[in-house]
Amino acid sequence: QVQLVESGGGLVQAGGSLRLSCAASGSIFGANVMGWYRQAPGKQRELVASIASGGSTNYADSVKGRFTISGDNAKHTVYLQMNSLKPEDTAVYYCNLKNVDRYNGRAYDSHWGQGTQVTVSS
Repeated sequence: QVQLVESGGGLVQAGGSLRLSCAASGSIFGANVMGWYRQAPGKQRELVASIASGGSTNYADSVKGRFTISGDNAKHTVYLQMNSLKPEDTAVYYCNLKNVDRYNGRAYDSHWGQGTQVTVSS
């Protein structure tokens, strides 16, 4: 079992910044991918950014150049630094962890945090 605890959401004006944190504990493999997803009202959950235990990162086009994902493997913690926030970034942000096969990247499982609200006012 894996537990994910998120923090750092809140209300910010457009152009502002927020930093989200997610700490994972439990049954975590050496090979894993941690990421942030978001879901706005009436929309599907979408990937925002992810980081593999090896350090490679992936970003949604909509956040490239504005958001930065980073991680601390020793602490099983991932951060999302969000700059130049826009009203369209308003959503519930969810932390996700997948334990993966270190050779082919296949995910064995997928675990979610409880979500943290990010609201960007115009």
